[in-house]
Amino acid sequence: MRGKFLNSEVYDRSMHTTMEPERTTDPALQEVLLQLTSREPIFHRSEFGTTRGDFEKMMVADFWEVGASGRRYRREFVLDELEKRSQNPSVDIWKTSDFHCRKLAQDMYLLTYTLLQDGSRKTRRSTIWQLTHEGWKIVFHQGTIVQDA
Repeated sequence: MRGKFLNSEVYDRSMHTTMEPERTTDPALQEVLLQLTSREPIFHRSEFGTTRGDFEKMMVADFWEVGASGRRYRREFVLDELEKRSQNPSVDIWKTSDFHCRKLAQDMYLLTYTLLQDGSRKTRRSTIWQLTHEGWKIVFHQGTIVQDA
């Protein structure tokens, strides 16, 4: 049998085309999709701020993320890293595509997309966004490196 056991399930690369989920955004969410798309990739859009204070305002108090490495990062660690990055800015060359938005609960949305960085590093991204009285806030974020088959 081809494949590996992952979480008690058999994964077979030949299943790839049949395992892809349907990803369509409800037409009623088009305005939300546009608003959230304009904010991604998170923390890389200078129009939403570049300081630690700006980044703090973008996140809920219990924000956390899972990085492409699989490591979990708490809010304070992410803020520290963003502060370091802002002290040594670099040119980011990235292209986003394949956006999809899904309503999870009242004022809570999941935005997924693909990010290509520097023409070579491809990741799938997921961000949970909450619309608050202060505006959009990031609840959770995850990036997963795409391994080409």
